Amino acid sequence: MFAIKAEVRTTGEKLDTLRKSGNIPAVFYGLGKETTSIKAPLVEFKKAWREAGESSPVELALPTGKVDVLIHDVQVDPVTNEPIHADFLVIDMKKKIQVKVPLTFDGVAPAVKSGLGNLVKVLHEIEVEALPTDLPKEISVDISKLETLENNITVSDIALPSGVVAITPGTEIVASIVAQVEEKEEETPVDLSAIEVEKKGKREEEGAEGEASEPAKE
Repeated sequence: MFAIKAEVRTTGEKLDTLRKSGNIPAVFYGLGKETTSIKAPLVEFKKAWREAGESSPVELALPTGKVDVLIHDVQVDPVTNEPIHADFLVIDMKKKIQVKVPLTFDGVAPAVKSGLGNLVKVLHEIEVEALPTDLPKEISVDISKLETLENNITVSDIALPSGVVAITPGTEIVASIVAQVEEKEEETPVDLSAIEVEKKGKREEEGAEGEASEPAKE
């Protein structure tokens, strides 16, 4: 299991100062535990987040003891893309839980390779139930079975890890193939009436100029 060293935050501790010192402010809650404000080394948190994701258990190593959690929510700075706050959800390692696990699409779809159509990813995550120790960081979807426009992959087609059961209905489509549509250049229709009006106006204008230039007869 991934572990993060953490300390309880003191009341009034400034978050900007905490972040500048290389820590990330966070809280943990759940299973009847009181919401507790903590801080953890940013480097350790980023490593656990990268390797465990938000569906694999993480151990918070506090001075008062260890707490088993999931990384539940992460706030990211929109400019630096660095995590600036995290929520941890306390879990019971002996009880099954339901979480959403991201999907990865692996392989090459023959229908795409042949130019027959384009791959459409309908779902990017599915909800599953399992013991925390059986929860995967992500679930692989093999798209090499997509050979024709009639083919699709449903939740029931996904090979789930041992001990993991899908909560998302098995009939839900995960990925499919749609036919490629060639983009045609639209031809702007020619307005003949406008041309005729323009020509007529030009002839009348030329006629008027001719009359103006003709010398008056005595």
